[in-house]
Amino acid sequence: MTDRLSDKTLGTLPAPIDDVPRYDRTAVTPGIVHLGVGAFHRAHQAAYVDDCLAAGELSWGIIGASLQSASTYDALAPQDGLYTLAGRGSDGERLRIIGSIQQMLVAPRDPAKLLDALTDPRVRIVTLTITEKAYLRNAAGGLDADHPGIQADLADPSKPQTVHGFLVEALARRRDAGTKPFTILSCDNLPSNGATLHRLLVQFAELRDSDLAKHVAGVACPSSMVDRIVPATTDADRQRVSTILGVEDAWPVMTEPFSQWVIEDNFPAGRPQWEKFGVEMVRDVRPFEEMKLRLLNGAHSSIAYLGLLAGHETVAKSFGDPRIHSFVQALWSEAKTTLPSDAGLDTQSYIAALTERFDNTALAHRTAQIANDGSQKLPQRIIGSAIDRLETGNSAEHLMLTVAAWIRAAELRGTELPTGHFTDPLDSKLADIARRGGSAVETVAAIFDLAGFAKGNVHRPDLEAMAAGHLDLLRIIGVEATLAQFEAGRTSH
Repeated sequence: MTDRLSDKTLGTLPAPIDDVPRYDRTAVTPGIVHLGVGAFHRAHQAAYVDDCLAAGELSWGIIGASLQSASTYDALAPQDGLYTLAGRGSDGERLRIIGSIQQMLVAPRDPAKLLDALTDPRVRIVTLTITEKAYLRNAAGGLDADHPGIQADLADPSKPQTVHGFLVEALARRRDAGTKPFTILSCDNLPSNGATLHRLLVQFAELRDSDLAKHVAGVACPSSMVDRIVPATTDADRQRVSTILGVEDAWPVMTEPFSQWVIEDNFPAGRPQWEKFGVEMVRDVRPFEEMKLRLLNGAHSSIAYLGLLAGHETVAKSFGDPRIHSFVQALWSEAKTTLPSDAGLDTQSYIAALTERFDNTALAHRTAQIANDGSQKLPQRIIGSAIDRLETGNSAEHLMLTVAAWIRAAELRGTELPTGHFTDPLDSKLADIARRGGSAVETVAAIFDLAGFAKGNVHRPDLEAMAAGHLDLLRIIGVEATLAQFEAGRTSH
């Protein structure tokens, strides 16, 4: 197979393809720059924008930029930005060709070209999926001003390395040129992600110039909640999709049929009519964020770490383990009580939908993929719920077993689990703690200090005690016996 998926070969695709761009791609102009063009963006935001382009909103094409790796560029540039989105459910697979990405850039290769895109007056929105660690926060949640990338961006603003450097320099140039600011829309799994990003950008701008900080403070940064499971694409996926297409697609994206996007409606420079295609435009996204973080993402972390310890490679296999399934149901019972009762959230329907999604055996969502960056994810997914439970005098045992399972999985890498099986920004220090071979109490205390879990909170000793007790069990009797004890404890009440 020598031909690649591209504008040239688009018209040759066979009938089994469910949908292809039916708009004139040459008539599309850029309206959005997306930072962090990974699989999730291509399965989620780019698909919604593709819907808008198909409806005639041709001024919202996407310029996609990778801030680190050139792998997505290398795959998509020869394909004119086209790729296959494969929606996989229990009733089969639906293949769709997405055409919303008009241009691909790689920031480290040519930062000036990305700055040119960000300062284009036609660009009115910048979206981000850069993951939690790229926000470069310190232990207190503020900007890590000592980070080498931040220091480099302050020393030479014309050659940014970080998202803060690119956005603030672009806003400064637009201000100087008399161009209105773009709206910045975070699509990462952070609580109040827009407000968090806004605060960090103002702090970064203040390090450059107080007048610039005032200008950045006036830029709209609405929060959003995103939800779609996107497992890593395998070589077998590439081969299968390319065979169906009759041309090579170097990087198709696998996903589930379900998709959700909730956005705070604050776009002074305009936006696509996303609501026509299922996006929920709201005044306050926080209740939806909390429900997703605590019920979906929290359960995902539990399924991942317990699944890794039990030898399950995918979410469906882990969730199909009766004891892990039972544990997750109990975890949901703990977590759902921490959500606001006056926000109109239907937690029962949401949990029913999650159960169906996690049971989707057609989607090979790897537990090791979900396990990445636990130190960054667990505070929002698990620790916050546990603190809220203790605040009301309730138990958080299931929530804290998830933390203990993360610690145990991390310390088993290189022995029972492969070295580098999953990664974390704190890996070198986590490895140091594991090498000490301390007691569960000592290990948990050291990791809480390292990760800043529940820092300054009155309930931290109780959280540490629960996690240490569970870590002891995992070390001594293993995950299956530990889960059996949890199940026995529930049935005895």
